[in-house]
Amino acid sequence: MIKTETAVIEKIRANYTPCEVTKFDELKALDKRARHPAKIFAYAYGSISSLVLGTGMTMAMKLIGSSMGLGVVIGVVGIALISTTYPIYKAILKSRKNKYSKQIFELSDSLLNK
Repeated sequence: MIKTETAVIEKIRANYTPCEVTKFDELKALDKRARHPAKIFAYAYGSISSLVLGTGMTMAMKLIGSSMGLGVVIGVVGIALISTTYPIYKAILKSRKNKYSKQIFELSDSLLNK
């Protein structure tokens, strides 16, 4: 058999063998589980806040609607929402880190002490 054929066969075979979950994989999954919800919140909340600000700006410039005052108020609300995104993100992240810190420390200690 040709060497390249053997390599291809082994590569295909590796795709079908069940992979073993290691402690390192568990540690990465726990870290992702701790951080992911905060990121999702930040992206969604920040996007919605930006849309609110943009709506207020277009209303203030009278591109949509004819009320500049209402546009300024909506724009200020959008600015307030945008400015609260990062502090809320940090609070959620801190809460999630506290929730998973014990498990993460146990797993990382067991990996480091090998």
